[in-house]
Amino acid sequence: MRLLVLEDDAALGPWTEKGLREAGHVVDLFTDGKDALVAAMSRPYDVLVLDRMVPGLDGLSVLKALRQAKVTAPAIFLTALGDVDDRVAGLRSGGDDYLAKPFAFSELLARIEVLSRRQNPAEDQSSVLTAGDISIDLHKRTCTRQGTAIDLNPKEFLLLEVFLRSKGRVQTKTMLLERIWNMNFDPTTSVVETHISRLRGKIEKPFGDTLIRTLRGNGYVFDPA
Repeated sequence: MRLLVLEDDAALGPWTEKGLREAGHVVDLFTDGKDALVAAMSRPYDVLVLDRMVPGLDGLSVLKALRQAKVTAPAIFLTALGDVDDRVAGLRSGGDDYLAKPFAFSELLARIEVLSRRQNPAEDQSSVLTAGDISIDLHKRTCTRQGTAIDLNPKEFLLLEVFLRSKGRVQTKTMLLERIWNMNFDPTTSVVETHISRLRGKIEKPFGDTLIRTLRGNGYVFDPA
């Protein structure tokens, strides 16, 4: 999933970002509400994680503006404000959940996953994405092809998830850099090519065929038979 995190605490923000990335998600961390608002208005996010008490444009104001703009991504508030009135204010502004600080990271991760499934009820029926004879389990973070388990590292798994979700559609290098590495276009980096080569070595080479086609100058297409 692609997640937006608005948190100005110098320790908590990077800690949350690191944990979510290690769980296999793409994370955009912001310490300023205005920057978070601009980002959420310009690109789709699966879940928004918002601190209530950010100086300037706080999380509550950010979400109110997004809801007025018809941005429907589910949102969870993180805050030290735990009174009932504060929780009600957050929910009435368009929030979907509320987690008081301090919190256990495992609980935050579980709540994010629940919100994502609510937003995509069809995906709640099954955590498995399948195309041809290859499938991945989003909850267990496992991959199989023709019944054979394939060991993928977190970035390889994310790459394959993107390809499965966009089967038959071109994914450019810029799109992959942004979605998986949170990077803008860098013509000097070979990180995409390197990871795709490694992924191909695991999901194609042992089976003697091609799943990911390279379109020179355009990008890549996942096109299983």
